[in-house]
Amino acid sequence: MSAFFSWLAGLPPLAQIPVVIVAFGIVMVLVVFFIEVAPRSGRGYSIMRLCVAIGVPLAVLLILGIEAGAFWVLIIAAILGGGLFWLDYRARGGSGYVIQLFAFLSPALLLLLIGLVYPAVQTFVNAFRSNDGTHFVGLDNFVWVFSGGSTGLIAFINTIVWVIIAPVFATGIGLLYAVFVDRSRGEKVLKVFIFMPVAISLVGASIIFKFFFDYTQDPQIGLLNQVVEWFGGTPVAWLQNYPLNMVMLIIILIWTQTGFAMVLLSSAIKGVPTEQVEAAELDGTNAWQRFWNVTVPGIRPTIIVVWITISIVSLKVYDIIAATTGGQNDSTVLGYEMVKQFEILPPQAGHSAALALLIFILVTPFIWYNARNLKRQREE
Repeated sequence: MSAFFSWLAGLPPLAQIPVVIVAFGIVMVLVVFFIEVAPRSGRGYSIMRLCVAIGVPLAVLLILGIEAGAFWVLIIAAILGGGLFWLDYRARGGSGYVIQLFAFLSPALLLLLIGLVYPAVQTFVNAFRSNDGTHFVGLDNFVWVFSGGSTGLIAFINTIVWVIIAPVFATGIGLLYAVFVDRSRGEKVLKVFIFMPVAISLVGASIIFKFFFDYTQDPQIGLLNQVVEWFGGTPVAWLQNYPLNMVMLIIILIWTQTGFAMVLLSSAIKGVPTEQVEAAELDGTNAWQRFWNVTVPGIRPTIIVVWITISIVSLKVYDIIAATTGGQNDSTVLGYEMVKQFEILPPQAGHSAALALLIFILVTPFIWYNARNLKRQREE
């Protein structure tokens, strides 16, 4: 792998692009092909699956240069694969179904325990221990979060503002856009424009907007300040003054999430029965009354899902702060402050764990309400 990247780095920049695209395309074609043939029955497909099960881990190890561990990995893969194959073959006779079920679930359960349950329990414990993890401190870490002047309190207040503003504007703009372009000429093209930011990572979007908001003494290279100067105004330090910097950063999240909201809400709008809209029209209602009394009630579950999803994204936001202000000028949020407290020297593990637990507490009501909403939909 290192040899490939070294060879790639030696190519001219424009020649690197098609090589990366071709390599990515080959990998994706292979993945799609193996997913397609995975459920098919037959001796040939079984042999192919066996080759993939052994060949792919071996290839990964060789590419990463871990030849020393390849032998033992193959032995473990053969034992586990053979055991699962025997359990699957035995269960076809009607016996051992429960054992087969738990055997096939066990890898996923093990990974969940290692990657999710254990870190969650460890974080919960650390939230009530000192920053160096040596003794129990009760609620002191939470007292620090909510004490006046601490960065934890600023992060908490800012996060609440993010959760209030970003979902409302992203969902509202997405809904209005979906309504206006619905069944209009060039609908697909118009949707592409608003959906394109969804394909951009939050880091990429943050860098784009950082150049857009850029502020220097002279000359201006930020587009927004250049526009301000064209109209005779004075350039503004958009990312250096609180709370203006927080509003500017929220705009980045709204820009990236509006397309997501628009796509889901547009699909929901197309699912509203035409008969209901026509009946309301025959009753003499205007466009606003049909939208408010027919369309909105018909897509209410989708609006809730979109709003909850963007709210959770707002609670977890980290990339935008890290790529723009670095939490300076009181622009920090819980997600960024959690990482920052763990990275400073000496690491404030207790503070970081308390902030993580606080995010979990704030996310829980959204998850509970979403689950309750889905259950009510099934019952209806």
